[in-house]
Amino acid sequence: MLTPIRGRGAIQGGVSVPRPTGRFVLPDADASGETAPANGVGGLSGLIGLQQVMSDPERDEAARGRGKALLAELQGLQLALLAGRVDSGRLSRLAALAEGESGTDPALRDILRALSLRARIELGRLPGDAGRFHPARGPC
Repeated sequence: MLTPIRGRGAIQGGVSVPRPTGRFVLPDADASGETAPANGVGGLSGLIGLQQVMSDPERDEAARGRGKALLAELQGLQLALLAGRVDSGRLSRLAALAEGESGTDPALRDILRALSLRARIELGRLPGDAGRFHPARGPC
């Protein structure tokens, strides 16, 4: 059986956990004892930005993958329309793929712009509620 944790302060053995102060002190601080505020890389957005840095070849590869996926979803939508049934999962994937990495190669960027435009046109052409599909909310 697990013991619930209640309150703050001392934990097993009487060891207390120091509370964060928002200040950073170097171990060999000067005799004045002054502290300096801890400065990050710009908060959460800075950390996410650091993680998302890709080289040009990596960006182009991601863009090519997005282009292939867009073509596959457009082809699947075409077949679904011909069969008379369109599922919301396909619409969601197509709407999500319409936005994304375009790569660094100018020719690749142009192709992806055209594919994204085609995807948006197809999503807008659908009759009724399916034509007002939003990737984050599903059918409106």
